[in-house]
Amino acid sequence: MTNPERDPDEVALAAGDTSCGVEVLTAREVPLGGPRAMTVRRTLPQRGRSLIGAWCFVDHYGPDLVAETGGMKVAPHPHTGLQTVSWLFTGEIEHRDSAGHHALVRPGEVNLMTAGRGISHSEVSTPGTTELHGAQLWVALPGDSRGVEPAFEHHVPDPVSGDGWEARVFLGSLLGVTSPVATHTPLLGAELIVTAGTTLVLDVDPDFEHGLLLDCGVATVDGQEGKPAELVYAAPGRDTLTVEAHEDVRALLLGGPPFGESIVMWWNFVGRTHEEVVAFREEWQAQVDGVTDSQDVRPGRYGVVVGDHLAPIPAPPLPNARLRERR
Repeated sequence: MTNPERDPDEVALAAGDTSCGVEVLTAREVPLGGPRAMTVRRTLPQRGRSLIGAWCFVDHYGPDLVAETGGMKVAPHPHTGLQTVSWLFTGEIEHRDSAGHHALVRPGEVNLMTAGRGISHSEVSTPGTTELHGAQLWVALPGDSRGVEPAFEHHVPDPVSGDGWEARVFLGSLLGVTSPVATHTPLLGAELIVTAGTTLVLDVDPDFEHGLLLDCGVATVDGQEGKPAELVYAAPGRDTLTVEAHEDVRALLLGGPPFGESIVMWWNFVGRTHEEVVAFREEWQAQVDGVTDSQDVRPGRYGVVVGDHLAPIPAPPLPNARLRERR
């Protein structure tokens, strides 16, 4: 999914009890573009916090009726220095990329695309999809991995369940389950479903910071209440995380050790300096300037999205200020 904004850093940190290292990050609504723009709720990055582990971008959308919104139609666009993680609750999305991968994103199945040195891809909801509901997540690649070759992985995690809860672990390890999907830094990604009145105590890595994105229902995380579309952040230093569901809850639990590197993130690029991101943009524009069919995209860093004929998305103008590093 493309980030259509020039500066993804405008959301204010919600007031919350941070005495135990737990705080609430609220979302802002962002249109993806078009006359009937599909709207997403963005909780990361924002002014108060740029990353949770290596997780650097969290968009949450739906449930949206395709007949009203037009669905998802994100034409070919570029990425560098990151991995995209797609997770759906309802609907189906077709993925195509310039490394030759063609796959469907379905509920309960994770698609992870590694951009590495550079890739372009498209995402379009399928004709049979009537409702879209899910999350699009990005992971920043560390310095020694950000130039890797583009790659793609698909995984269907088996559910694990207990009294009043069910989980699907799509990245990392939790509840005795380990995902086989490869990451370049230690990460955790899991869907949690917790019934009202249930208290779920999770054993977690004390070196990790965590974020619980509430899709539906109200829950407290180590004593801090979160509501739908909010992201409850918990700092490192705890070996358990307690989720108390006041209503039926569905949420995504994200985690990882603090990233430890500064990044420059703008549009669809994750780099390390202003000049590097400017160069990434110039390379994309050189490939797509004046192109109306993605099969006519010129050779270059980002390749050609195999089988996609939509007009590629041009990069927006750069802001009139130097892109700043964030941690």
